[in-house]
Amino acid sequence: MISVSEKLPFSAKLAYAMPAFALAVIGIPVYVYLPKFYTDVVGVNIAVVGYLLFGVRIFDAVTDPLIGWWSDRSATRMGRRRPFILIGAGLLAVTMYLLFTPPVNAGLAVRTAWFAIWIYTLFLFWTVTAVPYESLGPELTRDYDERTGLFAMRDGFLIAGTLVAAAAPAVVGKIWGLDDTADGQRGVFLRIALIYAPLLIAACAWCVFRLRERRAESRTGRLKLKEGLGMIRRNKPFIILLTAFTISALGSNLPAALILYYVQYVLESRNANLFLILYFVTGIALLPLWIRVSGRLGKKNAWLLSMLINSGAFLGVYFLGAGDERLYAILVVASGVGFGATLALPSALQADVIDYDEMLSGNRREGQYVGLWSVAKKLAAAVGVGSGLAVLGAAGYEPNVAQSEAVRQAIRAFYALIPSLCNLIAIAVALLYPLSGDMHRKIIAAIDDLKAGRAVADPLEPETVLCWTGKCLHTP
Repeated sequence: MISVSEKLPFSAKLAYAMPAFALAVIGIPVYVYLPKFYTDVVGVNIAVVGYLLFGVRIFDAVTDPLIGWWSDRSATRMGRRRPFILIGAGLLAVTMYLLFTPPVNAGLAVRTAWFAIWIYTLFLFWTVTAVPYESLGPELTRDYDERTGLFAMRDGFLIAGTLVAAAAPAVVGKIWGLDDTADGQRGVFLRIALIYAPLLIAACAWCVFRLRERRAESRTGRLKLKEGLGMIRRNKPFIILLTAFTISALGSNLPAALILYYVQYVLESRNANLFLILYFVTGIALLPLWIRVSGRLGKKNAWLLSMLINSGAFLGVYFLGAGDERLYAILVVASGVGFGATLALPSALQADVIDYDEMLSGNRREGQYVGLWSVAKKLAAAVGVGSGLAVLGAAGYEPNVAQSEAVRQAIRAFYALIPSLCNLIAIAVALLYPLSGDMHRKIIAAIDDLKAGRAVADPLEPETVLCWTGKCLHTP
């Protein structure tokens, strides 16, 4: 078992990253492939599926921060996070199997209820697993640069897992000779469940038994939920970071929702999957480079640079048209240069603002912060997808026909122009983020002084004096 230290061996980072690869199955297969499977094969009404998937987002907005808060307040021999990860992974694997294998000869009401029950249960257990899992990361090391490598590996495995999960239906169908008939598609999802269920359990078990959490103690008394949320509002670095990240995430979710439309109706190409692979592979391949850049420039400046590259290159996509596949591929690769860093660096920065919260509150509250972060990600995704598709509908989009110039312009604008503008706004907000490497080291030193019973000045607001015990040895 790996004990907690500031420098992490590769084996510890790998153990932490593996669940991200397996959890990626609750991504594209569930959001892209499963709705069509349930409408076209199982026979559930498409409007009902849409309402249920929208409701899941609202459900997540409640459960994510609650599970985070609960895990923060848990105390077991295994720690706060690891019991959630282990138990949640087992329940998630069972639920995924049930969702992917609906009954064959049941009535419509039963099939609809099956989807409703198990899609909500799936996302509940995903939250039970993923929020404590992501909360575990900041606890493994307090080193400013070590966190960059840790989260870069985790998010690199997430991207790789997303690629594999996206390809899984086609690969499984080809290997087992399953066609596009109802029976064939049922066979595809059955095999995906049989592959991913044990993979998910094994990856999470390896993480749980290979790592150990940092012991967390409340120095000022446990905060009630409302009091804790009030304390979060005092964390100005987190507010700035969350605002910038949410704006950037809103922009990045528009291309995710519209790439199939852009490639088919603007480029008049059928190679969307190839372009996605180019983008993801470039992002993964260059993550080690961004770790070095972060070490030289600092995480904030590296993140700003990655967003600038990502959006600057992608802006050119707005001006392309039919037949510009090669130029589009070049711009996709150029934009992908910054992609991996736009995922990993905000996570590493988030870990630092949690340290600032510990200094203010005397509590380690990764769960609440990760829960709120997760809500922001999911709402940004919902708004991005919803607004993009709504605009196309208002512009007069009709499926599988040549689109009007108004529709093509709407696709261009919401696929390339608006996301780039969102990133530029996010950069402007992120410039206000105050935690450099030197400032973070001062915060860690202040936490150590507070643990020793000394009063300290807030490194960001020197006029504010902090004391956890009420009987501090001296005031600064």
